[in-house]
Amino acid sequence: MTENINKLGAFKKLSLGMAAGAATLFATAGSAFADEINSGDTAWMLTSTALVLLMTIPGLALFYGGMVRKKNVVAMATQNFAIVALMSVLWMIIGYSLAFSDGGALNAYVGGFSNVFLAGLTVDSVSGTIPESVFMVFQMTFAIITPALITGAFADRMKFSSMLVFMGLWMVLIYAPICHWVWGGGFLGGDGVLDFAGGTVVHINAGIAGLVACLVLGPRKGYGTENMAPHNVVLTMIGASLLWVGWFGFNAGSELAADGRAGYAMVVTQIATAAAALAWMFAEWIVHKKPTLLGLCSGAVAGLVAITPASGFVDPMGSLWIGIAAGVICFIASTAVKRALGYDDALDVFGVHCVGGIVGAVLTGVFATMAVTGADSAVGGIDGNWGQVYIQLKGILATLVYSGIGSFVLLMIVKIFFGLRVTPQEEVEGLDISLHGEVVQ
Repeated sequence: MTENINKLGAFKKLSLGMAAGAATLFATAGSAFADEINSGDTAWMLTSTALVLLMTIPGLALFYGGMVRKKNVVAMATQNFAIVALMSVLWMIIGYSLAFSDGGALNAYVGGFSNVFLAGLTVDSVSGTIPESVFMVFQMTFAIITPALITGAFADRMKFSSMLVFMGLWMVLIYAPICHWVWGGGFLGGDGVLDFAGGTVVHINAGIAGLVACLVLGPRKGYGTENMAPHNVVLTMIGASLLWVGWFGFNAGSELAADGRAGYAMVVTQIATAAAALAWMFAEWIVHKKPTLLGLCSGAVAGLVAITPASGFVDPMGSLWIGIAAGVICFIASTAVKRALGYDDALDVFGVHCVGGIVGAVLTGVFATMAVTGADSAVGGIDGNWGQVYIQLKGILATLVYSGIGSFVLLMIVKIFFGLRVTPQEEVEGLDISLHGEVVQ
């Protein structure tokens, strides 16, 4: 039964629930599932934690830094580095408690305060077969990269101070509750929503927040008339490569054990990513007559996003179809749809992360299978349980509504008290020199 764990609660209890007339996996908060530390599992989780942190710095910093104009590279890297520090402290103070402790009467929606400042976390605390300290810091890296993803949507135009305030509030009030809904014993996990490594919690959550942020701030000065091409796509490729490698910790690490299911998650992650990169490349080749390095990188990230919720539930053939769908659909969302609607999502956070997350979450409901999960009855549509697709849609909608509205409210509060946007002169000059006094030579 160990391989069936879906990381809900604090990896402390496994149960099977019935949804839409068929079995689906969910976990509930409760007593420890195992009370002995496994050294192999612990070593793998220590490695996975480092891999996920690598995704943000330097991975995401390089990926985003290469896509902005040269005058904003330092600002992009500074935002990512500062977010790593800020989220680490906030997760220790309050985030972990809100996401993974028992919220009492409100437990369906948010955790409680029993683990504030990591109260109760000792050297001997165990979560499943690993130290709870390792589980806590592994989850910390998820809380770091999720808000960092949002920065790509409003690149080149938000005040650094306002960004810090917004991101701090967003992680505590938006990310932590949604994390609890799915993985901490909340209502979405209880309803059977399948999200192995963060399709809803991370990508749809960050993607819709990014769209709201870019709409609230408005387009960059000169958007649509000036050349805003990436200044260095090779940096972007290096960043995408680090994301690709780090994602194995993201997905395979979410099994929380060094076992066959973790290995399978690694396999399907590789297949979906490669398929999406090729699908985006060929779509771009057909439409724009040239395949680009940026397109390959964007397609790979779209595939990584889409396989994230499915990685512990689908087989290689399912991952292939998920990758192809993500590559084509995210390409359309980031080009034709974006142009038609006219919003300035600078680095396509919505088109890649929100849309890719939705594709992955829906197709998890289609391709999740008993052969991978080890369940005794149908899991996804391919097994005959098409009701799982409806359950997945419920998780998607809940995340879109709460994160979208919540992000708008937080942005308005920050705007009233601190202002959101740099001055036109600072924006033209570039955020590197105007906000940080540093430039790339």
